[in-house]
Amino acid sequence: MILVYSGAMILVIAFVSPTGLTAIPWAFLLKNKLHLSANGVASFVLLSSIPWYFAIVFGAVRDFWNPFGLGDRGYFIFFGALASAILGLFAFAPVSVAMLFAATILSGIAFIFMFAAWNGLGSTLGRQFAMSGQLSAVWNIAGTAALVAGLAAGGVLSDRLEHLSATAAARTLFLLSAAIMALIAVLGLWKPKAVFANLHRARAENRHLVADMMRLARHRPIYPALIILLLWNFSPATQTVLQYYLSNTLHTSDAQWGAYNAISSLSFLPAYALFGFLSPRYPLKTLLWWGTLVGIPQVVPLLFVHSASGVLLTAVLIGLLGGVCTAAYFDLLIRSCPKGLEGTLMMMSWSFYALAGNFGNLWGTDLYEHHGGFVACVAATTIVYALILPVLLLIPERLIASADGQAVEQ
Repeated sequence: MILVYSGAMILVIAFVSPTGLTAIPWAFLLKNKLHLSANGVASFVLLSSIPWYFAIVFGAVRDFWNPFGLGDRGYFIFFGALASAILGLFAFAPVSVAMLFAATILSGIAFIFMFAAWNGLGSTLGRQFAMSGQLSAVWNIAGTAALVAGLAAGGVLSDRLEHLSATAAARTLFLLSAAIMALIAVLGLWKPKAVFANLHRARAENRHLVADMMRLARHRPIYPALIILLLWNFSPATQTVLQYYLSNTLHTSDAQWGAYNAISSLSFLPAYALFGFLSPRYPLKTLLWWGTLVGIPQVVPLLFVHSASGVLLTAVLIGLLGGVCTAAYFDLLIRSCPKGLEGTLMMMSWSFYALAGNFGNLWGTDLYEHHGGFVACVAATTIVYALILPVLLLIPERLIASADGQAVEQ
């Protein structure tokens, strides 16, 4: 039941996340209707993601504040309803870059609180029940399934919205997102006994914020895990660069860009399932090394794309190459969490994810437009991925010496 509950929550949260259903429609709305350049779109994403850079704050709030005495469920209920209300109001505001920026910031803050609640809850479940590997697999599989559905639908939706005015397109996107946020609030009422009956959460009244932050800073295992995630998500060759390269150079449509993202995400699923199968059978150390070696050349196949059909075939290979290491890095992060600060560390990792992804994206647009084009972006991404190998040597041996289901020495 733990894995079923986890999968259901992740499906809904990932579907409405900033990289889910509305990611492609918003990008093309900014590009085609508000006429922003590639660098302009990347800059918008960079600035509108500011709350994510401080995600650790949201995680710390989750670890210390218990809304309505409902724990993480209280976050789903309250902030799901709040995000829905914010999006519903902005649906009827005049469309401009400034309005979209404000809506993204405000609804994003509410979403991050829900996201922090899930991350803290999921990490606690993985550590407490010694199932970090299985939970990592389910987390990634369910999240990817939601993203696949969201990206595929988003690409088709973006094509349909091309025939509408900017106001009508934005209103459709806002109302659709508001409905899904409301669903998260409803799911907060769900309390399966198998998940919550024996769940132990540190009591905030017996703890001190400053002392806990110092304990987190002194917890050595978090640093290699965070650096690895930073490097893995710093990818100049993807996101805006790839969108513009495929659209302007290979002349793919909005729907084909959506299909590429959906297929590449879908192709991660067999690798995630493979990790879930291997994690109880092999130490995490083995999976980390082999997964990283396979993942380093992940974006190189993009250099051989010369047609729309080639784009879709390459998407399959990209997912297969990157899946095992992605799940292994997530398993490592869960194992690295200090007790009682699961939400804080998990959200710190998402700060690193946002910073790495958005700054890598911004740098990639500069490389693409002024310093070597798409080839330079692919080369830079591959070099950054290779830097993960020496970081693996810094991970404490005790943390990765065991397979899933065995006690991990903290």
